[in-house]
Amino acid sequence: MPLGKKYKAAIASYDIEAAFSSSDALNKAKTMATAKFDETIELVVRLGLDPRKADQAVRGTVALPSGTGKTVRVAVFAAGEAAQAARDAGADIVGTDDLAAAIEGGKMDFDIAISTPDLMPMVGKLGRALGPRGLMPNPKTGTVTNDVGRAVTEFKGGKVEYRTDRYGNVQVPVGKASFELSALEANFAAVMEELMRARPASAKGKYVKKVSVSSTMGPSVRVDSSSY
Repeated sequence: MPLGKKYKAAIASYDIEAAFSSSDALNKAKTMATAKFDETIELVVRLGLDPRKADQAVRGTVALPSGTGKTVRVAVFAAGEAAQAARDAGADIVGTDDLAAAIEGGKMDFDIAISTPDLMPMVGKLGRALGPRGLMPNPKTGTVTNDVGRAVTEFKGGKVEYRTDRYGNVQVPVGKASFELSALEANFAAVMEELMRARPASAKGKYVKKVSVSSTMGPSVRVDSSSY
């Protein structure tokens, strides 16, 4: 696929082989976000792990202090008082069998799915629909909980999930190009601190191998990872 003029100009504006401080890298990514929409700034971290080994798979959630800059639609599997708590917290969709039927019918207009533990046997049957999209509720990410109201509030407020892919990469949005640089820096720091905290005991050698940031339509900017 041929590169566009703006992309070529962005690449020509800096040394693509150089590693910058996190602040400088974020600022460059922000500056190169020239699309007509508010581009997302993504952080990608290559970890020195083998995710095929169960004890080296890194997965969890992190609260971004500056938020994500996007509207997060939350679906909740809950009944009774828990369902009302989810609605009161601002959940976009709340249900049980009806929500499951909608998902089976291909209706998945939400970004996060949360479930109370008692409904997980039903939700588990939706694995073929939810799993490939990364939407299956999981206790490790706080999306299987009895306190669904709190979970809805947290995910609406900037809590995001992260996980290693098959190559050991973790990709997390750290805000929008319209954010102040200080807001992007705060989110970047929160994600890196969380990844360091989540380092598996079985991880050997260099843990953080490569760090980079980019906007939705812009080129990747390397971050100096020597301090991690």
